[in-house]
Amino acid sequence: AAAGRRLGRHLAPVRWTALRGAGLADAADRLGAEIAAGRMSDVDYARIRRAWDSVQADPARFTAFAESVRAKGAAACLHPSGDRDLPVRAARHDLVVRQVRLGTVTDGERNPWARRGTGLALDPEVLGTSLLAVGPPGAGKTARLVRPVVESLALQALAGQAAVVAVGAAGTRLGPDEAYDVVVRVGDRAGGHDLDLYGGTTDPDEAATVLAEGFVGDVPGIDVRRAATALAQLLGPFRAAYGRFPGVPELRELLDQVPAALTALREELRAAGQHAMLRELDARERQYGAHGDPAPLLADRVALLDRPAFAGSFDTTGQNRMFSPSFLEHPLRVRVDLPERGHADASRMLARLLLAQFTHSAAARADRSLFAFLALDDATATLTPQTVRGVQRLRSVHAGVLLTLRTLEDVPEALRTPLLGAVGCRMAFAGVTTWDGRRFAEAWGTEWVETRDVTSRDVYADQAFTRMVNTFRKLVTGKAVTTDAVTVRKVERERWSASDLAHAVPPGCAVLSLTTTRGERAAPLLVELTGA
Repeated sequence: AAAGRRLGRHLAPVRWTALRGAGLADAADRLGAEIAAGRMSDVDYARIRRAWDSVQADPARFTAFAESVRAKGAAACLHPSGDRDLPVRAARHDLVVRQVRLGTVTDGERNPWARRGTGLALDPEVLGTSLLAVGPPGAGKTARLVRPVVESLALQALAGQAAVVAVGAAGTRLGPDEAYDVVVRVGDRAGGHDLDLYGGTTDPDEAATVLAEGFVGDVPGIDVRRAATALAQLLGPFRAAYGRFPGVPELRELLDQVPAALTALREELRAAGQHAMLRELDARERQYGAHGDPAPLLADRVALLDRPAFAGSFDTTGQNRMFSPSFLEHPLRVRVDLPERGHADASRMLARLLLAQFTHSAAARADRSLFAFLALDDATATLTPQTVRGVQRLRSVHAGVLLTLRTLEDVPEALRTPLLGAVGCRMAFAGVTTWDGRRFAEAWGTEWVETRDVTSRDVYADQAFTRMVNTFRKLVTGKAVTTDAVTVRKVERERWSASDLAHAVPPGCAVLSLTTTRGERAAPLLVELTGA
C-alpha cells in the first residue's frame, strides 16, 4: 500500500491522454482515480501501459482492454499468476524505464568527470547484448548482480514485458519460490515441474542437435554434428514407434545397444510400417563401435542422469508438468535449481543444455515482443563454440544472457577471446587475477590521454652579474639554479591495465562496460555496487 501511495504521488500528473484520444475517457478517469487513491503500483502502471501498446498493435484487443480497465481498475490485465508484485524486493527498480540500479559510479580519477557520483542501472537495452561477469567467490556476483537483474526482469514479466529463466545451484539466493511461476528442482520430486531434456520440440533432428550440444559439446575432439546424427538415428525411430521421445533410462539402453530395447523398438516400427525409421535404426547399429563413434561417450553422459536421485525428474510420458525454454513466448518467471553439491558433473551438463536450448528457442520464437533472458549464476563448463555463437546472435532476436564465472580459466582457452567478443557488457569484480585482467584489458582497448613531462636543467647565464647572483644563491641554498621545461603530449594507454584490475579495484566494486543493442558504447567505469 505504501508503494502504491508513493506511486500515486509520483504519477499524479499522468492523464492517460492516449486512452482519452481513443474514446476511453471513462477508463482514463478510473485509472486516474486509482493513482490518486494510491491503489496503483509501479507494476500495475507498467502492465497497463504494456497492455495498451498491445492494443495499438492489435485493435482486436480494444474491447477486452476497455472492459477490463472499467471493471478492475489498477488490477486490469493481470499476469496469469494473479500477482501484482513480488513478495520482496532486494534492489531499487524503475519500471517506467525498466531499469534496476546496481550502484554508483565512484568519484575517482579513473572515471570520466561527468559520470562521477552518478547512479548506474541496467535495462533490456543493454542486457540485450548479454553480460559476462568475472570475479572470485565472495565478490558479490550473485547478491549484487544476478539477484537484482533477475528481480527486475521478474517484475517486467508481471508487467507482460519479459520472460526470465534463472539457473543456479540449489540453495542459491535468487528470491523466494513465491516470486516465480515455475520452480524446477532437479532431483527433488517435490519440485513441481520436470525439466524437458528435448527443449519442447517434436522434431527429432532438432532435439538431437541441442541435446548433443549439451551432452558432449564441451569434450575436445568430439564432432558434435556426428553426435547429433547418432542421437537422431535413435530419437526418430523411438518417436515414430511410441509417439514420444525416450526417457533417460530408455535413451541409455538404446545408446548402449541393449538387445532387448532394440528388438522391442524394431518390432514396434515393423508393426507401424515405419520402414524409413527401420533403416535409420539399421544405420545406427552398423556404426556402433566403429572408430570415432560418439555413442559410448553419449551413453556415459546420459548415465550421469540415470541415477536414483533423478528418477522421475525428466519424465517424457506426459504424467508430470514439464518446463522447457520453448515457453519463452509467455511472460514466465522461472527458476531452475541444480544439484551442484552431490552431482556437480550432471549439474554442469544440464546448465550447458539449458544454455543451448535457450539460444535455440529464443531465436526460433515467432513472437519476439517479449524480452527473453537467461541468468546463469555459474557458467563454468557450459560454454561451447556453438553456444558462444548463439549468444552473439541473441541481440538481434530481443533476448540476452547473464553469465558469471569465477575465472576465465573455467572457459576453454580457445573460447575466451570469442566469448569476450560475443557479449556487449563486460564486468570485472574486485579480486580478479592478473591473467583474467589481461583479457579484459585487451577487450577494453586503449585511449588517448594527455601527459605532462617536467624536466629540470641548470641555468648558465651569459651575463657576469647574473652568474654572480646564481653563484651566491647556490652558496646560500646549496642547490644549483635550475629551470623547468614542461612537455605536453598525447599518448595511447590501456583504459584499465591487468595490474590495475587485479589490485586497484576496491572490495564491493567492479569495473563495468556497457553496449546497447543500437551499438552505443560506454567506456569501462569503476562502480561501487549496492548490496542486495
